[in-house]
Amino acid sequence: MSTPMTAPAAGSNSPIETTFRARTQGSADRAANAKRIFPSGLVHDARRMWPYPLYVERAASSHKWDVDGNEYIDYYGGHGALILGHGHPRVLQAVHEQLELGTHYAAGHDLEIRWGERIQALVPCAERLRFTSSGTEANLLALRLARAFTGRNRIVRFRGHFHGWQDHVAFGVDSHFDGTPSPGVLDGIAEQVLLADAHDEAGTRALLEANDDIAAVILEPTGGSFGAVPLRDSMLSMLREVTRARGSVLIFDEVVTGFRVAPGGAQAHFGVTPDMATFAKIVAGGLPGGCITGAKDILDLLDFDVSQALGREKIVHHGTYNANPVCAASGLAALSVIEREDVCAIASERARQLRGGINDVLVESGVAWACYGSHSAFYFYTGGESGGVDPANFDPFDWPLEAIKACSGTSAAKKLRLALLNGGVDISGKLGGLTSGVHTDDDVGRTIEAMRAAVLALKDEGELN
Repeated sequence: MSTPMTAPAAGSNSPIETTFRARTQGSADRAANAKRIFPSGLVHDARRMWPYPLYVERAASSHKWDVDGNEYIDYYGGHGALILGHGHPRVLQAVHEQLELGTHYAAGHDLEIRWGERIQALVPCAERLRFTSSGTEANLLALRLARAFTGRNRIVRFRGHFHGWQDHVAFGVDSHFDGTPSPGVLDGIAEQVLLADAHDEAGTRALLEANDDIAAVILEPTGGSFGAVPLRDSMLSMLREVTRARGSVLIFDEVVTGFRVAPGGAQAHFGVTPDMATFAKIVAGGLPGGCITGAKDILDLLDFDVSQALGREKIVHHGTYNANPVCAASGLAALSVIEREDVCAIASERARQLRGGINDVLVESGVAWACYGSHSAFYFYTGGESGGVDPANFDPFDWPLEAIKACSGTSAAKKLRLALLNGGVDISGKLGGLTSGVHTDDDVGRTIEAMRAAVLALKDEGELN
């Protein structure tokens, strides 16, 4: 079962909560109305928030404004899709121009070819590619292709790594770490999935070498949830070596890392080329869209002519919104900016500055938490049930998956998010955030000051010693 979200013990007696409620009555009203329409009032599980979610009216660059007019520095970043921030002028221009020409042709168009060529030029493994509507769809297709290509059934995944909500990956992320299926997933599907420990390179190698029926290994190449659960670089090289030797397909889930770690994705940054890689989020410039890329001989399973010539059954793949022209225009414009400018490097530098500044605040305040992460991510480790840490010498590899996952469920963690919102900073419920290429030095400075104020507020409420 997933961990329930419970209100901090202080409840409505919390000045942090009281301040948040006073500032966000419009969000409270909308959240109450949404519960009459949607289960839990939500359209995305990750947007669950205590005491209710924030409702946003508009956004620009690195900031957004809620329905009550409050301004926030945005580190949620469209769930990782907005490395160019909100409303980048070149993306907006491309989308506006395409809207005048049509939103859906049910036919091929020039933009899909140009979009595909740009991805192919950037991504090392992209001998061929196929567009999808989301990252979940791309990963679903990747696993199907791997099983068909190898003639094998089993998939190896890593605990804590997220690959969407389809059946083969719907457990072992935040719960069901023993590999048992989550509700609605068939036992037979779960039995074909082997869960590995991302911190245990020797154990993972042994798992791969002990099983001859592994079709694919799929992972987030910087670690679970973009490095919230970190992964050592050596794991990628080992996986490439062993999967190649044993005839298994290596799949990088680059839905978040793609065009964020580097213009060519994590595979370009680390110099390890997988057999297939999946993309979404940034690939479509923040609009709905994804793709699967990979070796020609694997993606030929989608090819009518090749399949007919080889006398085999083609894998069927449809998708009403695959390479939608508006999304293609957005994606092509975004990738053009990323390719020509230092967007990835700027985003990573802003995150480095944030992590350092926040840890300085924690050290000065005597708070046994830590801010960590890599590339353009920052996360908070709040100790959970495992005790405090030294922010100046924190190593996330010293802590088990369960301890890292437990951090966001504490009373102090929930109040930290509210206190930061009260200070004009929005992070995610994972208790962390992502920087973009348009976050500024001023954004970083204001965020560090908001963190300092949040720590004082938490101390006043007895959440911190």
